[in-house]
Amino acid sequence: MSVQDLESTRFDAVLFDFGGVFMDSPFAHAEDAAGRLGIPFDQLSAVVFGSYDRDDDHPWHRLERGEVPLEVARAEIVELSRQAGLPDLDPLDVMATMGSSGEPREFMSDLVRDIRGAGLKTGLVTNNVAEFAAFWRRIVPLDELFDDVIDSSAVGVRKPNAAIFSLACERLSVEPERALFIDDYEGNVQGAQRAGLTAVCCGYTAETARAAVVHVREMLTRP
Repeated sequence: MSVQDLESTRFDAVLFDFGGVFMDSPFAHAEDAAGRLGIPFDQLSAVVFGSYDRDDDHPWHRLERGEVPLEVARAEIVELSRQAGLPDLDPLDVMATMGSSGEPREFMSDLVRDIRGAGLKTGLVTNNVAEFAAFWRRIVPLDELFDDVIDSSAVGVRKPNAAIFSLACERLSVEPERALFIDDYEGNVQGAQRAGLTAVCCGYTAETARAAVVHVREMLTRP
């Protein structure tokens, strides 16, 4: 992808999710983890992580907004599991049961490099936890790939709230209708669309992510 390829593009910036885009999606392993724990997936997900279609007052959501420290959220989630009649569910133990996220997806980093090389702005918009920053920030070369990085725990708002996408566009000085967003979770894609962005769901697998990269390249080179 070159500057000439994007001479007629309708986009000024491309925004990316982190987990599930540059790494394997945690959602891809969540049902297997629920099976290993002997708990229905929907119940496990609701108790430990809350609904990912909403941004509400669940402890994990407050944690990802930076409103409470990790230890407070963990204790509250254990209490929620007791109230639901489940074994004590520590979110860190559940995440460990979900397994490794695998190696970084170089094909996605290559897409970002091509986009930046062609003169478009790039940004990262991630729901994350302040205590995890030292780990995830070294997985991909953030400074090389992105003009701006938005971590939900640092800005006090999380996906799918449309406000986080509006903030991302404001910080990149682009209009929402001139921005494209890529995420593995459909609820976050819908949040971006509510903010006025064009958004693409890359799904939970490497295969669907590769297909999404092809689709994004086509979108960027069309008027």
